[in-house]
Amino acid sequence: MSARRKLALFDLDHTLLPIDSDYSWGVFTQAIGWADPVEFKRRNEEFFEQYRAGTLDVHAYVRFATDAVRVKGRDASLKARERFMREVIAPAIRPQALQLVASHRDAGDQVAIVTATNEFVTEPIARAFGVEELIAVKLALGADGWLTGEIDGIPSTREGKVERVAQWLTARGLGWDDVETTFYSDSMNDIALLERSDHPVAANPDAKLRGVAAARGWRILDLFEPHP
Repeated sequence: MSARRKLALFDLDHTLLPIDSDYSWGVFTQAIGWADPVEFKRRNEEFFEQYRAGTLDVHAYVRFATDAVRVKGRDASLKARERFMREVIAPAIRPQALQLVASHRDAGDQVAIVTATNEFVTEPIARAFGVEELIAVKLALGADGWLTGEIDGIPSTREGKVERVAQWLTARGLGWDDVETTFYSDSMNDIALLERSDHPVAANPDAKLRGVAAARGWRILDLFEPHP
């Protein structure tokens, strides 16, 4: 029997990054004048609290989060994303997070980021971490080839992360039994994939996940200050 391939999966927001990239993108678009500052801030914070509480309607959120990008179009949106990477994301990338990803890659592990944030925001972030495999919320495209505001397929949120990783494995001729999986996450929203993994790691965990990890004997890793 051949050895199982080692697979290292990473959540992104508050796991590899000490910020929430989705929320931060919303704040950024508000700052550059792409949204009404008062109403956008109210709704963005409302959705963020729903995410933290595990009650988020991801379809409604993605319509909201991608509305400015959809309206502004490809060229303006890509330019804004480049600025977002320079001004917001690059300063938030910590050496210890880069080192953690590199340690798995150097050990020969297959590395992937599995995030509930959409692919438009996260594709350049994955590249910044040197990660080629990204499982993110896939965005539907219209006849013009640009975003419609809808989600394409199963969103990579909560239990959907397990389904999306399974699809990713199937596309490579693999199943769960063929891989030895380590998954890093900060949030109880990812409890399904943590439980499905061979080596669950509570990384910068919120208070609830920290308690669960301690009770179950899971590894706890604080790369930087955990969020509340």
